[in-house]
Amino acid sequence: MVHTTNAIVIGARKYGEADLIATCFTESEGIKTYMLRGILKSKKGKIRASHFQLLTQLEIEATHKNKGTLEYLKDAKIAVPYQTLHTDVIKSCLVMFLSEILTSTIREEEKNEGLYQFLSGSLELLDHADDFANFHIFFMLQLSMHLGFYPDDTSVDLPYFNLLEGLFQDEVTNIYCEKGGYIEALKGFFGINFDAAMGIKLTKLQRSGVLNLLLLYYQLHLQGFKKPKSLEVLQQLFN
Repeated sequence: MVHTTNAIVIGARKYGEADLIATCFTESEGIKTYMLRGILKSKKGKIRASHFQLLTQLEIEATHKNKGTLEYLKDAKIAVPYQTLHTDVIKSCLVMFLSEILTSTIREEEKNEGLYQFLSGSLELLDHADDFANFHIFFMLQLSMHLGFYPDDTSVDLPYFNLLEGLFQDEVTNIYCEKGGYIEALKGFFGINFDAAMGIKLTKLQRSGVLNLLLLYYQLHLQGFKKPKSLEVLQQLFN
């Protein structure tokens, strides 16, 4: 069956000399993986390799057999033209980091319109943002809401954050209860919007510490979640 849908390129890898395997999060059916035959050598045709840069937003026409195999892409065009996301050096590194996060977290082959709209809107905000040093922290916290393990912030004033249970409390109950400067910095990201989050002033140690807390939080709540390989480069750029 042929589908026309919006899609975000989550990952792409070379296969053989001329082929590309692209994984996309589609608005209509969740994660889909496509075999793009000859795309790396072809200078003609509707579909181009440049369309499959990480986190590009496309409008695609595809045949989905829904049998767990590689799908067929009939047509693709840019749905949201980016201005800076693939040309700014720091944003490009951030795109790699986000791509790795999404590869480890989004696996379902089913429609999730709320998650799609969150990703699409977040990427557009990042593309237009001048101040985005806190973007990955705010993004990961908000993403956890769409993935079903957003922390319970009803008692955010309590000193300990129980990463295993995802709540704030006044005493230690397991080895994953943390308090201190990084937890206090993390608390500042609850209950605010994008602009406010980008305005939070953090030292390089605070930003790194909060990000590592969130990565541990993800590891505790998502089976098979892997720390992104691009993390070290990202930390260096933002420091």
